[in-house]
Amino acid sequence: MIEFLAGAVTLAYLIAAGFFLRYWRKTGVRLFLAFAAAFILFALNQFLSAALVVISEPNSLIYVLRVLGFVMIIAAVIDKNLQRPTGAS
Repeated sequence: MIEFLAGAVTLAYLIAAGFFLRYWRKTGVRLFLAFAAAFILFALNQFLSAALVVISEPNSLIYVLRVLGFVMIIAAVIDKNLQRPTGAS
């Protein structure tokens, strides 16, 4: 049952990444690209932790993928907030 749920969570991460990629293609906003990449890292983290049967995730190197995903999201939000508005006076 745990393997099934891990697979479902991995698939949900990949679906979310697909949505963000679609929004990025439509708008060209880098924030959506960063979210898509972060969700791909989350999916990879989930898949590897299930495939390698990691007992304590914070003590494994796989946890770095999740941390990188969150750092990527934080950096993208900061970048988006620091951008100057275009076309506004």
